[in-house]
Amino acid sequence: MHFADNHDDGGKKERRQDFLIRYLEQYQYISLDDIVSLCSVTAQTARRDIMALERQGKLRRTHGGAVISLPIETGIYHQRRVNNAEAKRLIANKIAELLPDNCSVFIDTGTTCEAVARALTVRRNLRVVTYSLRVATTLSENTDFTIAVPGGFIRNVDAAVFSENAQNFIRAFKFDYVIISVSGVDNDGDIGDDDYAEVSAVRAAMGQAARVILAVDSTKFERRALVRLGSISEMDIVVSEAKPSEKLLSLLNGSKTVYQVATTDNGSSGSIAKIGVTS
Repeated sequence: MHFADNHDDGGKKERRQDFLIRYLEQYQYISLDDIVSLCSVTAQTARRDIMALERQGKLRRTHGGAVISLPIETGIYHQRRVNNAEAKRLIANKIAELLPDNCSVFIDTGTTCEAVARALTVRRNLRVVTYSLRVATTLSENTDFTIAVPGGFIRNVDAAVFSENAQNFIRAFKFDYVIISVSGVDNDGDIGDDDYAEVSAVRAAMGQAARVILAVDSTKFERRALVRLGSISEMDIVVSEAKPSEKLLSLLNGSKTVYQVATTDNGSSGSIAKIGVTS
């Protein structure tokens, strides 16, 4: 997204601020530097826009930027399910190939992980822990897997379950694989989400995991999330539908991470292990 205003009738500030809200509805976070770059304004103007929108109750200022103050609308979440659906399906199918039968798995919430759940119905005898009721429902209706979910309040937009005891619930299990998705992977290789509760739940699962798989479509790269989860180089396996950029490859140099490229359904998929090793 980029703000372009070709009107000569005034009202540019209002249109620019409307653009900022639309951006926040999609990405949940924007930095001052992003506003300066996307809107071609000074840092002082960017600050004034943030302050004005905060007074209107439309966003909340943070150090160096702003976050959306309203919850994600159901329509926006449904649009995310449609966006890049084919990429998410390919990623999910590749993960289903990687997982063996009879293993224990934690599955994150979100539209990518919902696609993973659908793909995992081909596996047998999995033991699954998730805080996504949509993931749990997909698996319970189509498999005989053992499925565990924490108790708590259900978030309407994506049917994720949260409570103050969710982390302790997750820590009671040991996982062969933890499958996570994120809101963004920034230029420093940091991965994260825009909800602190989600990050806390995922961190609890990662602490109990033998292997962590990051399922991420390429639109999430070079995107900053609000709450840092960790570094992409800490992942055991990254599965995406696109090859990594040279910058991402340099960040993975010397790490343990195996980068899997999910391309087509005819078996032609590749992996990039460490740096410069392909198969």
